[in-house]
Amino acid sequence: MRDRIVDELGSLPRSRFLVYLMGPYEAFDLENALEDADPEAIPESVDFGTLVGSDHDLERDEAALDLLLDVRDRLRTEAGVNAFLAIDVDVPLSELDAASQSIAFARASNTVVYVVPAVGDNLGVGIEVGAVLEALFDDEIADHHRERVLFVHESGVRSAMIAAVRDRWEARIYSYEDREDLTRQLRLFVRDLIRKERTGELPRLD
Repeated sequence: MRDRIVDELGSLPRSRFLVYLMGPYEAFDLENALEDADPEAIPESVDFGTLVGSDHDLERDEAALDLLLDVRDRLRTEAGVNAFLAIDVDVPLSELDAASQSIAFARASNTVVYVVPAVGDNLGVGIEVGAVLEALFDDEIADHHRERVLFVHESGVRSAMIAAVRDRWEARIYSYEDREDLTRQLRLFVRDLIRKERTGELPRLD
């Protein structure tokens, strides 16, 4: 999967350093999520009265996608790493369903970053975060993956999901004030991982 992602994303100074960006950038299918998810994994803070599909939800999703696209582009141009969203890699759903794609992309990447702006859908992100983290940490190199996962939320966002990420998986959690602060923190996080790979503190994926 790493070679497939690199081939689709193109050449950059650090083409093989993959940064998989995740976030609530599209309407979440509540019905399907509840059918597939363990009810105990659903964040307690979810307001089930707020359903996807309204104009407000569409604006919220567009704002979240705009944020992720900007962060992706700036990491590519300013840090030279191959940052990408799931929509950037053409894997047909007939080949891999969306959940399996997320897990495959995460396992193939040097780092996985979850960005949760205040406009985000905590239910969708909460279920997706749980599925990917369970898959990443349920193997023999869990510590190796834990170093590479970052969960970053806009200041003021509070939910049971964030507490679960910290307590269950011991993943790193940062908060950010605005887009500039978010991009700066991600550049520093990526730079630290590159240094750790270079010095042998973390194994190279290739």
